Amino acid sequence: MLSEIIRESWTALKRNRTRTALTMAGIVWGIVTVTLLIAYGSSFRNILVGGFDAFGKSVVIAWPQQTSEQPGGQRAGKKVVFEQTDLDMVKQTAPLIKYVCRESVGRPGIGYSDRMVGTAAIRGVCPEYGEMRNEVPSEGRWLNSSDELEHRRVCFLGGRVKEQLFSGRPAVGEQVEIGGVRFTVVGIMARKIQMSNYFSSDDESVWIPFSAASELWDTKDAQVMVFQPVAPQFEKRAMAQFLAAIATRQQFSPTDAKAIQMFGRDEFRPIIDGITIGLEVLLTFIGTLTLGIGGVGVMNIMLVSVEERIREIGLRRALGAKKLHIRLQFLAETLMIMLLGGALGIILSYLIAAAVGTLPLMGPLFEDTSGQGDIHLRISLFTILTSTAVLLLVGVVSGFVPAMRASRLDPVEALRYE
Repeated sequence: MLSEIIRESWTALKRNRTRTALTMAGIVWGIVTVTLLIAYGSSFRNILVGGFDAFGKSVVIAWPQQTSEQPGGQRAGKKVVFEQTDLDMVKQTAPLIKYVCRESVGRPGIGYSDRMVGTAAIRGVCPEYGEMRNEVPSEGRWLNSSDELEHRRVCFLGGRVKEQLFSGRPAVGEQVEIGGVRFTVVGIMARKIQMSNYFSSDDESVWIPFSAASELWDTKDAQVMVFQPVAPQFEKRAMAQFLAAIATRQQFSPTDAKAIQMFGRDEFRPIIDGITIGLEVLLTFIGTLTLGIGGVGVMNIMLVSVEERIREIGLRRALGAKKLHIRLQFLAETLMIMLLGGALGIILSYLIAAAVGTLPLMGPLFEDTSGQGDIHLRISLFTILTSTAVLLLVGVVSGFVPAMRASRLDPVEALRYE
């Protein structure tokens, strides 16, 4: 029965090829719009989420401030400092913290040959910092524990600093001057599309062991401490444990939130998700409306087809066809137009996506030519399935009204119709 309905539908569509082709053109345009908008929204979301995740893996930045409470007779306004003993206390008493690291920063300038970058942030950090902050080497390696223990004068360059100092020449193994002291370049960071930072963007930073940084600017205190919870869902509790550990060591209240200002990455994730998911839904809705306009055109054509075939419908009913058969006949014709148009639309979407290639987004802002920050119109399986689902929904809605009208015709009146 189904094969007969499909065969009859195909025969009916071939009788009016021009009208069928023009009707199908609206569906092709609609499915192209849906598919490309979904692909655009998905790529836009990936870029924003990637730029957000580039900051670090559930990393928290802690800034020392001043106390605001007076526990045990202690005066308020005591300045909080981050020393080695604070780091040890956190490691001993905060089980929800996976990694913790002190960080100091200065801008003494970095030079190579006759080139000088005075604005680069020179950041003294620990070996675990690279994993926490997603500092991925494109050349060489990241700082290791031996560099820290032996106070080695080695450095890891941000991608932008490397370009300013070395242009296209190899940098690993070369020596640069930081504050008048020679450091050996051990690695280069891959360029980052980074939505947030502190002190300076990672592309314009240089990292050295914290022990070497302490000697370079003669200080043992750190401007900030960076730590990573054992899992993202424990971020708030890890922050509380960090505050309690520092408060115990420096003797201030563990409930004094103003003593240490903490910036947790995961508390901002709902905002990023809300923006990106909302944009994807909006673009899909716009594409669905465009496809819906094509569906209205299909509905009108099928209503005209019902008017033209009233006598045929009456004859079929007189020969024993049930209302269900008539409904399925016209619904099948509608879905056939939709599916053929949809198939052509998806093929056309692939051709357009290949022709367009990439669309600039974050690349020009970050002066990046790698394309990682630009929109890529990739037609994924999810995009095709979503477009097909929207297409079938519009097709069923478009075909339902003509199918119901055809099935409700009175057979006797239909045979008398002129």
